[in-house]
Amino acid sequence: MIKVLVVDSHPIIRTGLELLFKEHNEIEVIGTVGSGVEIFEFVRRHQVDVIISEIDLPELNGITALRAIKKEHSSINIIMFSYHPEEIYAISTIKAGASGYVSKTESTEVIEKAILLAHRGDLYLSEKMSKHLKYNDTKKSKSRIYKRLSTREVEVLKLLSSGKKNKEIALELDINEKTVSTYKARLFKKLNVTNLIDLVNQGKHMEIT
Repeated sequence: MIKVLVVDSHPIIRTGLELLFKEHNEIEVIGTVGSGVEIFEFVRRHQVDVIISEIDLPELNGITALRAIKKEHSSINIIMFSYHPEEIYAISTIKAGASGYVSKTESTEVIEKAILLAHRGDLYLSEKMSKHLKYNDTKKSKSRIYKRLSTREVEVLKLLSSGKKNKEIALELDINEKTVSTYKARLFKKLNVTNLIDLVNQGKHMEIT
C-alpha cells in the first residue's frame, strides 16, 4: 500500500481525501495534519511514501515545507494540491522538488493518478501545463514571464499578494528584511510594474495568453 499523508488547513479537505481512499486497493491515507510544522513530527514517527499538501498553510507555507522535507526525507514524494493558479505555482513547486501539482478544481481520478505516478518516481502535471512546458518559448506571454521567476520569488510574491508586510515575510521565510526588499525589487523588474498594488494584481490575476 502507498502510505499517504494529507496536509491541509481545511478539515473538509482532509476528511474528503481520507474517505476517497478508504477502500482503495493501493492507496492508504495514514494520517492528516493541518499545518506545515506538523508535517515534520509526523514523518519522523511514521513511514510516509507520498505527501499531498496545500501551499497555503498556517505557520509554515507549503513550498518552504516542501524544500525542508526533501532535504531530510528525499525518498518521500510530495504532491502540491492547491487552488492557486497552476500557471505560476506548478512550475515553481516542481523546481522546489515536488513530484506533481494538482489543482483543487480537478476530478478525484486526477489526484489518484498523481499519487500513483509520484510513488513510481514519475512527475504529474496537467495536460495544459505539460503542453505549456513544451511550447515554443519564442512566443511572449504572461506565463513565460512567470516561468522565469525563481521559487523564492514566487514565495515572496504569494505572501505579498496575501497582504503580508516585509517583516512578516522575513519571519515566515527565515530571511532578513533586506533580502525581502531585494526579492521585491526583482519582482518589480521581472513583472514590469512600478508599485506594490500592480505587483499584487499581477500575482492574483495571472492567465495564459
